Parts: sequence; structure tokens; C-alpha cells
Amino acid sequence: MKMIRWYWSLAIIGVVALLAGQAPLSAQQGADPAIRIGDSDLGGVVTGAKGPEAGVWVIAETSDLPTKFTKIVVTDDRGRFVMPELPKANYSVWVRGYGLVDSLKVSTVPGKLLNLTAVPAPNAAAAAEYYPPIYWYSLLKIPAGSEFPVGPVKSQPQWLNDIKTSGCMSCHSLGTKGTRTMPKDFAHFKNSTEAWARRITSGQAMTQMVNVTSRLGTERALALFGDWTDRIAAGELPFDKPERPQGIERNVVLTLWDWSTPTGYMHDLIGTDRRKPTVNAYGKLYGAPEESTEFFPVLDPKTHTATSVRHPVRDPNTPSSRQNVMAPSPYWGDEAIWDARTSIHNQMMDEKGRVWSAARVRPPANPDFCKKGSDHPSAKAFPVASAGRHLSLYDPATGKFSLISTCVQTHHLIFAEDANQTLWTSTGVSGPGAVGWLNRKLYEETGDEVKSQGWTPFILDTNGNGKRDEWVDVKEAVDPQKDKRVHVSLYSVNVNPKDGSVWGTSMGFPGHVVRLAPGPDPTHTAITEIYEVPFPGYGPRGGDIGRDGIFWSSLASGHLGKFDRSKCKVLNGPTATGAHCPEGWTLYPFPGPQFRDVKETGSAEASYYTFVDWFDSFGLGRDVPIASGNMSDSYFALVNGKWITLRVPYPMGFFAKWADARIDDPNAGWKGKGLWATYSTRTVFHSEGGKENRPKVVKFQLRPDPLAR
Repeated sequence: MKMIRWYWSLAIIGVVALLAGQAPLSAQQGADPAIRIGDSDLGGVVTGAKGPEAGVWVIAETSDLPTKFTKIVVTDDRGRFVMPELPKANYSVWVRGYGLVDSLKVSTVPGKLLNLTAVPAPNAAAAAEYYPPIYWYSLLKIPAGSEFPVGPVKSQPQWLNDIKTSGCMSCHSLGTKGTRTMPKDFAHFKNSTEAWARRITSGQAMTQMVNVTSRLGTERALALFGDWTDRIAAGELPFDKPERPQGIERNVVLTLWDWSTPTGYMHDLIGTDRRKPTVNAYGKLYGAPEESTEFFPVLDPKTHTATSVRHPVRDPNTPSSRQNVMAPSPYWGDEAIWDARTSIHNQMMDEKGRVWSAARVRPPANPDFCKKGSDHPSAKAFPVASAGRHLSLYDPATGKFSLISTCVQTHHLIFAEDANQTLWTSTGVSGPGAVGWLNRKLYEETGDEVKSQGWTPFILDTNGNGKRDEWVDVKEAVDPQKDKRVHVSLYSVNVNPKDGSVWGTSMGFPGHVVRLAPGPDPTHTAITEIYEVPFPGYGPRGGDIGRDGIFWSSLASGHLGKFDRSKCKVLNGPTATGAHCPEGWTLYPFPGPQFRDVKETGSAEASYYTFVDWFDSFGLGRDVPIASGNMSDSYFALVNGKWITLRVPYPMGFFAKWADARIDDPNAGWKGKGLWATYSTRTVFHSEGGKENRPKVVKFQLRPDPLAR
């Protein structure tokens, strides 16, 4: 009997021990009772010399998995943290925060409680090394308004437009360690103006950088950039500093994976169907490496595996970025690190999980069916001679590519929610003054790329009769009896789900938002409206429309622009040529410092793109605009008129373009949602880590509080 009781006691003890192993660890190990972790979590408290450190980041990183993996969380107001759902591996863990320098790295495994010690920065210079680029770039001296014209630039706002996302920062941020310091390779020049003249010829983006500088007035621009790096080298520090995460910003969980190569760069990524974000749940993500490589990366976040797929071309004579003119780079010498013929710029996923890309598949000269003399309906209306980028379709299930030769060049893509599954395409910074589309239903039924595509020029209804008629051309004066063609180019492209209208941004100064109502036969019936950005706003680049019909755009002026067409008093007629609806606009200055020499509202922020979260796939609500904070290592979400900063503190240099939002499990709360991005800078080697860097995928999640598991 005693033996039986003894066995029962052992059994009960074993069950209790088993349950204890499954239950969250908490106060019995001496931790705060609110810190509860399981076998796949880390938790603890971060303290400094003055007590708990609130709003600092705890970073865990491992190279044990198939690709490098990092997770980042923020401490609460008592310095506590919980880092959930870590794959089994050995991790290095450390603390980073504004006002600190990185703490020593601690080696650990999941399931542990850690007490970490923050290390205060010994001086202001050490603290500033962790500031986002905007705090350094805002030190750049800007010519006073009274000094203009400067070279070809007529005004200070026009100058700012070109030193931000309309020019200098369309491909990378300025103010990173790699840009605010001058490489030793250029130390032999007699002054920094000459060093900058040589610097901008480095690498295969040489032509683009030289062209932008010439738009600013080369001599003055290079002298100002030389003065900027000279002052920083002499010890000048930012005049402003960033705040630590506050409130809901402390609820963000970041997960990062490496993909691609140290010489590759991404423009965008895609992981779901924009129209139905539950497509491809927990599935692979696909990157758009633009000019860098023909191998687009694929990340499986379930297995932490990064692979790649080579994108084909139709014609072996398709141009390659390897042919770009260049001077040797301080990072890569005379190596031509980019070698893409395909130039994959932007991707979209359809409801079947297939990936559609804006990709180059042939040389730019168009086939005859696109040109004058063709019987193609769109060519009869508006012939097009060349296209630098086209379309492709990749089916992950079969590994098969379909390459589609388009007459109008492509840049960004978006699917409409119509019977034809129409795929609309923008042309980018410039183009022929037309918008193109593919009737996906017809293409899949027939395989006929000629009959399935179409395009139309942009025609304003300046006679005000509500339909498209004979028009006067771009350089002709408005005729009240006719309509008028305008030469705009869609950079972003979006479809309003409410009425099927096609929207986008047209870059320039001050730039426009464009609306196109396709009508029943878009080639002949599409009517365009253009809306100029009112001062102090200017310089739209990426934009998006909500399902509520509100359009949002990132502006080079340092604002997020909101455009509500329903507020416009005039929509067509002889005065509806762009500057006719300032009442439709609301401007929201971005966070961060303004240049000292600029008095207008806004900031030195140069936001590249704005994405609208249609379905609350991240957790801040439906139709919330989320703008890329390209100078701030961040996204900026505007919620009820207030900014929420979603910062990526490591590695410094996060530079996003597009975003994607996916719902993996609608019943899993915050764990089933995520906002996805990739490091989209062309110069990954300018970021923290230098030449060893690879582009990274970043998943943002928003939990209810900083200790939620």
C-alpha cells in the first residue's frame, strides 16, 4: 500500500512538473509577476544608472538559422520586456536606445529571463551616432529664398524638391554614416567640393546622380554638400534629437530576415493579394531587385529560408545595368555590382498566389502593333514608339514564367476589382503621357498579349460636357469647345474600389494627383482630372487611395498630403486644369526637424511612398495611411490626425518604399496580422554593417501591450 502511494506521489509530481514546464515563467524565478514567458520567449527588465529604462529596444539576433534572423521589442514604462516566439537557436541579446550606446551582448536561448543593463552614452557625439539620418541631413545649409534663382532652380522650394525624393533621395537616404562621412579614397582632393564631384560618379548610378546635381546647379550644390560633410567631420552635431518610442509605439514587435546578396538591393516585396490580404497566408514573400540582379529573392518565414529565382528575358539583347557608365566605387572598386537585364521594379500578387511584375523582357523599341499605322485600337488613338519595362507572370506552384511585351512602359502595378481582373500600370517618373492596362481575364483565356492590352492618353474634359471629345494637344491653348490632352506620367497607380477610377501621382514641381475615369472603352472614353498640390506642399512621389475614396501622397515638402475630391467645387470645364481645387487638400507635416534655413512647415523628411491599410491588416484601423519615413528609419502612421512612428532601430539605415499587409489568421489576434517591408535602399553598404549587409525583410506586428505574448 505504501508502495502504491509512493508511485502515485511520483506521478502527481511528474504531472505538476510537466505543467510547470508548459506554463509561462514568472515570479517564481524572481521576475516581475507581469513578465510571463514560455519556452520560445525571452523576458526581463532593462535598468540603467537611474533605474528602469523605458522605451528602449531589446534586440536578439542569431545566425544559427538558414538565414540571419533578428527580433526587436521595446521596453515598457518600467523597463520590462517580453520578446515572443523565437525559433530555437542561440541568440546574442543587447540593448539600444536614444541617449545610450549599445550594451554588451549577452548569449542566451529562448525560455530565459534576462536582466539587462543599459549603457549611457558618454557624450553627445556618441549618442548622436544612433540618430536616424534626418537629424544629420537637417544640418545641410539651404540657399536663402532671396538668393534664387540658383543655377536653373527658380526658388527654394524647387531646390528642396530636388534634394529630396524628387532627386537626391529617390534611391537612398542622406545622413547615414556612409553618406555624412567622406570615404578615405577621396582624401587627396584639394577640397570637399572636388571630393563630392568625384563621389557622385561612383558606381553604376553615376548618370542619375550627375543629372540630379546638374538640375540643382552643379557648382553650388557640390559646395553645399562639401560644407555639410566638412562641418560634421569637424565635430558639428545635430541640433535636434529623436524621442524614444511612446505609448502604442512600444507595442511594436519587429522580426527581420536576411535575403538576397550584399550587392543586391530591393525596390519592393509582395506576399499577398492587395484586394484580399488572407491570400498566401503564412506563405513566401517575393522581392523586386530592380537593376541589381536578375535573381529575385524568396523568403519562407516559416522555415527562415531565403532562396532566389532567376527571371528570364525574351531577347538576349535586352539591355543590362552592367552596361551603365561608372567610375570606381570606394566600396566595390571597379566591379560592376549590378547586372540585371530584367529591372524588376514592382510586384503584385493575384488571388491565386501568382506574382505579377513590372519587368524588362526585351529591348525598348516597340513592335509594330504599338506604333503609328497599326490597327490596334490604342495605337490608332495614341501610338507609342518604345517601352523600357514590361510585364511578367510567375506561378510559384509550377515555376513557370509568362513574359508579356507591353507597348506602354511599366513601373507600378495594381489590380482592379472588376470582371476582367484588369491590371493597371504606371509609367514612372516619365513616360509617353499615357496609362496602360492588361485585361487579365482575356489574356488568360486566349494568351493573346496584343488584344489583351490597351492604353490611353490623359485627356481633360475642358469643354465640360462630361464625355471625351476631340482635343487640343499639350502645347495648345485651352479651347472651350474641345477637350485638352495633358502630358502627365503616373508614378504610383491605384484603383478606387468605390467607383473603379484609376488614381496616381505625377511627379514634378509642384506636381499633381491624377484621376482617370475609364468609361466603357478606356482607349476612347477615359476622362482625366489633375489636381495640383497647393503650397506649402509640393513634390508628390508615392501615393495610395483608401477604400473610402480619400487619396494620400508622400510629398517632398515634408508633408503627407490628403486629397478629398468630394470637397472640390469644380471638377471639369475650362478652369479645371490643375490649380482649381486647393480646398480638397489637407497637409500634415511629417515628424522630425526641418532644415534650419527653411521657414515653411514640413520637415527635412523625404517620404518615398504612402500605403493605405485597407483591411486593418496591421492593427491601427481600416484605411490608415502609412508613409515611409525614409530619413527616419521608420514608417509613419497617421491615426486620428496624430503620428505613430514605427521605427526600425537596427540595423540603422531602414529605407522602405512600398509596404504590404497580410492577415495570416483572422482569428489569431495580433499574431495573425503583419505589415511587411524590405530594406529598399540601393546602397545597402551605406547602412550599419557596411559591405557585409544584405537586404532584409521586416515584419511589423502590433500587440496590445509591451508584455503581450
